[in-house]
Amino acid sequence: QVQVVESGGGLVQPGGSLRLSCTASTVLFYRYTMGWYRQAPGKQRELVASITGGQITTYADSVKGRFTISRVNAKKAVYLQMNSLKPEDTAVYYCNANFERAYWGQGTQVTVSS
Repeated sequence: QVQVVESGGGLVQPGGSLRLSCTASTVLFYRYTMGWYRQAPGKQRELVASITGGQITTYADSVKGRFTISRVNAKKAVYLQMNSLKPEDTAVYYCNANFERAYWGQGTQVTVSS
């Protein structure tokens, strides 16, 4: 069983920045594709960004140019740097670790509001 733990959410004003962190408890971390998903009230969970073990990244169109996903395999960690935040970015953000099967974190709330 892989434990996935997120941190770093909170309340931020529009235009502000937040950095989310996620760790996964597996010695095979470097083989996992790591992803950040989000779910806003009344909406389906959607992929925000992902990064493979080989550092290939993908982004949702809505966050391109504002969010950056990165990983440090030695720390078994993945990060999501979120800049120029908008109210529509408000959601619970979930970290996902995927290799043969998917593991999810408990989620962290991000609220963008003045």
